[in-house]
Amino acid sequence: MVTSPEDSAIILDHLASVRRRIAEACARVGRDPAEIRLLLATKTVTPERIRVAVEAGATLLGENRVQEALGKYEAIPEAEWHFIGHLQTNKVRQVLQFAKVIQSVDRPSLVEALDARLQSEGRAIDVLLQVNTSYEESKYGVAPEQALDLARLVKSHDTLRVRGLMTIGPLSDDLERVRRAYRLLREIHGQVEGELGPLPILSMGMSGDFELAIEEGATLVRVGTTVFGARAHPDSHYWPDGK
Repeated sequence: MVTSPEDSAIILDHLASVRRRIAEACARVGRDPAEIRLLLATKTVTPERIRVAVEAGATLLGENRVQEALGKYEAIPEAEWHFIGHLQTNKVRQVLQFAKVIQSVDRPSLVEALDARLQSEGRAIDVLLQVNTSYEESKYGVAPEQALDLARLVKSHDTLRVRGLMTIGPLSDDLERVRRAYRLLREIHGQVEGELGPLPILSMGMSGDFELAIEEGATLVRVGTTVFGARAHPDSHYWPDGK
């Protein structure tokens, strides 16, 4: 399907707006916009629409579902693809076919499954630890109190390079609650860095709150609907069943 000129113009306008908002958020807290990487979350977005943004320089992309990601990676292999969704252990082989970074490492069983597959392939991969800083049962992620132990486990495997932390903020109009979740990730990030060494990535903030996340220290924000438009279904429709 060819993207219409009108749709392409809307995507480009939205992308420019997000970039301006990132710069404005940085200015409010004295940060350099160059410190922030923009990842476009492409869940349900067609490759043709994604390519409009890629050709405008937005080459960091993230997918939540493995099968959807594989097709898009084949269509746009030049982009840097991250996996940002819950990863089931039986999907490890497939996710390693396209992901440069896995942002959702959240439990020992996944660590062991990734290590086993990477050992067989003779290579390593960059990962982020997903932490459930909102303490919501509906969200995946290691409990904040267990994050350091998980980091130690990942660090003990040569196939996995810990590059930082990731969280999904609470879906709430209470901005202070959202801010607390991001502050907590920043605090955990400092604790893990104190033991493991520098971790350059703090992945937090999505379409509804990325400016707040930047104010709280995010170095990577994940934005989808603000650029590509609303999805047909709520996020829960796309979550895999079970952990």
